[in-house]
This record gives sequence, C-alpha cells and structure tokens, in this order.
Amino acid sequence: MAAKWIDTLTGSLEQKKQYRRDRDRIAGLPEPYGTAAKAMQRYLTYFGGIVDGDILITMHTDLADLWERAATDGTPVREIVGDDPVGFAEDFARAYEAEHWIDKERARFTRAIEDAERGEQK
Repeated sequence: MAAKWIDTLTGSLEQKKQYRRDRDRIAGLPEPYGTAAKAMQRYLTYFGGIVDGDILITMHTDLADLWERAATDGTPVREIVGDDPVGFAEDFARAYEAEHWIDKERARFTRAIEDAERGEQK
C-alpha cells in the first residue's frame, strides 16, 4: 500500500528509470544529433506540459528513437526538423494527446469568470 501512495505522490520509479535511460541515450548521441536532441528535449519540457507520466515517457522514448535513427542513417539535422524547428517540436508534442498542466488552469480561470458573472447578477 505504501508503494502505491509513494508512486502517486512522486511518480513511478519505473518511469523515472526509463526517463533516465532515454536521457542517457540522448546524451550519448554523436554531434550534431546530441545537441539537436538535447535542445528539443528541453523545449518539449517547457512546451509540452504533459502531466500523464506514461505519455511523457513514451514521448521521450520516441524522441530518443528519432534522433538515434537520424544519427545511424546520417540524416542531416535540418532534414529532420525542417525550416521551422519550433513548429516541428510543437507538432511532435501534439502527437501525444494527454492532459496538460495548463488544462487545469484553463478550467480554474473559466470557473472564476463564471463565479464572477454570477456575483454580478445578484
């Protein structure tokens, strides 16, 4: 029972291990793939805002797979990300449907406006 509570509070230990494995795979990429993959991983951390651990781990594993394949095949970085690296990263993140941290804030904001509106009507 305690293990489930700890997982709920801090996240799955297995997810953390997988994240570290994927992070290490990205760190081990040859240049210029390592630089590009680390930059994209950082951007996705800020842009993605995914709160579902399973989906987040899947996204990071797929990211590592993408850049490992590109390195193995010798595909130029620009051929992967195109002329708009930000658009590429955001499209990549959108492929992973999940609840985002901002969803909760959007709902909270909407409720606050509705509450304010009800207060005006009294």
